[in-house]
Amino acid sequence: MYLCQRAMTSSITVPPRRAAGAGAPRVDPGPSARPRPAPAPGRAVEPHACPLPYADRLGDPVSVRSGAWRAGRPERDGGVRVGSSGSGQAWVSTADRTALDRITDLAARLLGAPAAQVSLLSDVQTVVGGTGLREGSVGARGPLADSLCTVTAASGGPLLVPDAGNDLRVAHLPPVTSGDVGSYLGVPLAGADGRPVGALCVFGPAAREWSPADVALLEQLARAVVVELELAAVTAERQAERTRWDLAAEAGGVGTFDLDLTTGTLALDDRLLELSELTRASFSGRADDVYANVHRDDVDDVVAGVQRAIATDGSYEAEYRIVLPDGSHRWVAARGRVVDERGRRRLIGVATETTAQREPMQRTADLLEGLAVAFVAMDRNWVMTHLNAEAERIAGRRREELLGRTVWEVFPATVGTEFEENYRRAAETGRPVVFDAYYPEPLNVWVEVRAVPGPLGVAVYFLDITERVRLQRRSELLGQVSAELTGTLDAEVAVARLADLVVPALADWCLVSLVDDDHPRSFRHGLRDVGWAHTDPDLLPVVADYARERIPALLDTSFIAQALATGRRVVLPHEATARIRAVLTPGRAQDLLTRLAPESFAVLPLRGRGRTVGLLSLFNSADRGTLTSEDIDTAADIAVRAGLALDNARLYRAQRQLAEGLQRSLLTAPAQPEHVQVVVRYTPAAETAQVGGDWYDAFRQPGGGTIITVGDVLGHNVEAASAMGQLRSMLRAIAVTTGAGPAEVLRRVDEAMTALQLETTATAVLTRLEQTEDEARRGLTRVRWANAGHPPPMVVTPDGAVETLTGPRADLLLGVDDTAARRELEVTLEEGSTLVLYTDGLVERRDATLDDGLDRLRDALRELAGLELDGLCDGLLERMLPDRTDDDVALVAVRLHRHHRPRPGRRSTVGPVDDMTVP
Repeated sequence: MYLCQRAMTSSITVPPRRAAGAGAPRVDPGPSARPRPAPAPGRAVEPHACPLPYADRLGDPVSVRSGAWRAGRPERDGGVRVGSSGSGQAWVSTADRTALDRITDLAARLLGAPAAQVSLLSDVQTVVGGTGLREGSVGARGPLADSLCTVTAASGGPLLVPDAGNDLRVAHLPPVTSGDVGSYLGVPLAGADGRPVGALCVFGPAAREWSPADVALLEQLARAVVVELELAAVTAERQAERTRWDLAAEAGGVGTFDLDLTTGTLALDDRLLELSELTRASFSGRADDVYANVHRDDVDDVVAGVQRAIATDGSYEAEYRIVLPDGSHRWVAARGRVVDERGRRRLIGVATETTAQREPMQRTADLLEGLAVAFVAMDRNWVMTHLNAEAERIAGRRREELLGRTVWEVFPATVGTEFEENYRRAAETGRPVVFDAYYPEPLNVWVEVRAVPGPLGVAVYFLDITERVRLQRRSELLGQVSAELTGTLDAEVAVARLADLVVPALADWCLVSLVDDDHPRSFRHGLRDVGWAHTDPDLLPVVADYARERIPALLDTSFIAQALATGRRVVLPHEATARIRAVLTPGRAQDLLTRLAPESFAVLPLRGRGRTVGLLSLFNSADRGTLTSEDIDTAADIAVRAGLALDNARLYRAQRQLAEGLQRSLLTAPAQPEHVQVVVRYTPAAETAQVGGDWYDAFRQPGGGTIITVGDVLGHNVEAASAMGQLRSMLRAIAVTTGAGPAEVLRRVDEAMTALQLETTATAVLTRLEQTEDEARRGLTRVRWANAGHPPPMVVTPDGAVETLTGPRADLLLGVDDTAARRELEVTLEEGSTLVLYTDGLVERRDATLDDGLDRLRDALRELAGLELDGLCDGLLERMLPDRTDDDVALVAVRLHRHHRPRPGRRSTVGPVDDMTVP
């Protein structure tokens, strides 16, 4: 630093020393001048400060007048900013006081000033060097607003104050008013960014003139100050960097090496000696000492890396293992570069231990290798860089065949498919993508794929889900089979659906057969093919012909006969055509089988409750290959479901036939008086055995009245039908034997139910049609009725209006309270009127209220009023009932006619409308 100062100050021209103010022009102080006491000789001067009128602008950077200045003066384009330079703040902490004191002492002596100082400005003024100042002044801080140096820095150029007391710029500042500053010369100091950050100044208590030579000299010294400050800052920064490096190296365990490429001498620091498993005593200064401890699998790569760096004047990078005395190893990563310093080539670098990093990485690699999930890493060019054993298994190739090649090259079936689409989407969006996909032959595998993007490319995880997909599809197929089989109670319809379900899911083609219930002595007479399917539409007619021809052609030794006799599956894995032909009589069946050419065959019995009710025969062509055990097991599950469905259907058919007979016996044909037409309908619930608790009846009482009634016993089964039969018989017997009116008949039925302990409840409406001779002549009929909690009867008048027969309140159901009062109501109807009685199944729906149903019935009666009575009843059922009814329905319609008019032909329907029976 001293040399730098000498170099910078050696060319300075020193003017002759003169007394302060000597030769200076005197300035008239003016009326505002105040006498200032002169400081005592030898008195130290207070470091100056300057309160300014614009001091509030100096806390932040201040713009001042422009004016170029050299060597320490920044070039300005419109103003100078003061107080925010990073250099000023940094120089305060790094300034070398000794050097700055020498420069200020030189300035004071050369310029003949009592004092000189260097001030740096940040948010405050800091005196970093000086001479002629009071003790303790250097290092002191003060407000910017009290400093003449702030004025100097803000001015952007030298500040000359010959007579401070008479200078309006500074006359009232504290250093001036105190008498410490009578004259002042200051030069700004600029930081690296060109902004003023302080000032070098000389001053004294007496007024004096400053010459241009004085200014030039101080500017030269200001350059020296700036250089000194910069050098001190650089030195401090380098020392800090070295300290940081030493701390980082110590904390990070970094070792250094220096290989002299001229002499071959290798220098290692203590840390790298330790990492290399060497000591100062064992290390000869040759690289071979280090190589001797490198793992034999790594040493060639290490040596090659060093030689390559030397040959190319490039960089060196290696990671290798140092073998320890106990046989374990330490991972070391080294990096270096060849440098040339004045013809002396060296390879210098650092090394760190990476065991802690490598071991988790190795454990991760081992974990990836052992995972049941395939892993493939691809770089940004889709080149495969890493994969594990499971990926090898799925790909069917060794990793040596895969690494270094693009995924599109190795797996061409991914191109243009959801594989490529999702891989690229993951790379473009930076988000993981998960999807399931199928890769065709030769892999023939379903995989769940997770594509995860990263900085180096895309990592893909594959999970082989082929078995899961197979089981899922098997489950879906079984569910579909169950749904189809339970969708109908007709056995042949269910079996026909079964054929379409198993093809092509399980086989190329199939046949489904039924075994008749009567178990004939010859299996051929009890066996019928009722369903078939083929994947090839052109061969479906051939299968149909084969189904018609094969059963009569079967020999007693056929595989079909074996399955029927044993109740067990029969499987032919190969040569099915030849082996099946051998158990067929020569003829058309053999020829058709040859055209179909099955290679593999299986027949599975459809077992019901202890019996075989059908057969499922599966066939595969040679192209599809052998029926797999998984497909046969799935077919066996289907056969179990189909067998139970067929058995249930047959049980239902038997129960239905029994129920129909019972229903016919319970629901007899209605009476048909001369002046009345009666039409009845009965529709059972869709899910029952065509028998339920609804009933109707129409008969004559001995007194001449006609009883019309409908009722509904709780339930839709045989028990309900039995209770219905008892109630109907009670009501008929009581009405006929007593001749009582509707209310009395219902009351006595209630009493009989209690006496006979008939534990059921029922609704019923009972009407009686009556006529006197006069009423008959006038075409009138009186209707008396009583209602036990039943939907109200309705009347369609001759003009098409619809009326509802209701009372002020509803009576209790039958079977609730035999003491309850029963009310009887009466209405007179004209000829041509129609009385309609019905059970709740006609108007009740789960998704609507009873009132909604009654409104729908009224609307339907209005629309159908003009039809014949049979057409009206059929129209009501068609409009009011859904395709599948939840409840059975009884309907009675009565139309009134005069005695002398012919009555329309009668037709009463018992059972479903589609299956009409005339009792």
